[in-house]
Amino acid sequence: MTKAQLFEQILRKRSFLCVGLDTVGDDVFEFNKRIIDATHQYAVAYKPNLAFYEGRWEEFGRTCAYIRENHPEMLIIADAKRGDIGNTSEMYARAFARVADAVTVAPYMGRDSVEPFLSHVDWAVVLALTSNPSADDFETLRLESGEFLWQRVLETAKTWGSADNMMFVVGATRAETLEEVRKIVPDHFLLVPGVGAQGGSLEDVAKYGMNGECGLLVNSSRGVIYASDPAAEARSLAEQMGALMDRFLK
Repeated sequence: MTKAQLFEQILRKRSFLCVGLDTVGDDVFEFNKRIIDATHQYAVAYKPNLAFYEGRWEEFGRTCAYIRENHPEMLIIADAKRGDIGNTSEMYARAFARVADAVTVAPYMGRDSVEPFLSHVDWAVVLALTSNPSADDFETLRLESGEFLWQRVLETAKTWGSADNMMFVVGATRAETLEEVRKIVPDHFLLVPGVGAQGGSLEDVAKYGMNGECGLLVNSSRGVIYASDPAAEARSLAEQMGALMDRFLK
């Protein structure tokens, strides 16, 4: 999926919602199918988190195939957080290219751990400034230059690809930092987790992170997965978030 196609879908659906499929339980595929059926008119992307599919690869594959067959306009992000030496990343990238449009990758081993994904999938989604509390252990360290480590990651990684094939992960719990992020990568899409269960504000994310082509994919996962009636709750939450996103897009 190209950047233009993604933006077109955002405008058509008046939404920039990504639904995270962090699914637990016995019948993962059937659960995912219900969530997808309930939310597809409000979402523009789905993000299966590979941690929840280890040892259940068939259900991961069936989930991606179901999205492809029934909602081919959707961006599929394999949340795999891969990043290894070049030949290993090459094999990872080839494997995910069969089922997904994008893969999340860790940049800390450098260019050769990320470039294979740029060759095989439409988007490499690079971890930059994450929403977990321990991100401060490394990501916000000051370098001798005075910049934060996450700023160096953005400055360096953006030279490996372009705004047409690379996104960056920036957590919603650090929404005010999005203004600084945009100074470095004004045109790239940002995948933003942390709205909802982790306390991030959709309004702040839109205020500080949106660019002229939206430039945002806001992910929601745990807020719907553990509801008493997941499909109904997912639809309700997606509808509510879509209504807010429509307002921000205007």
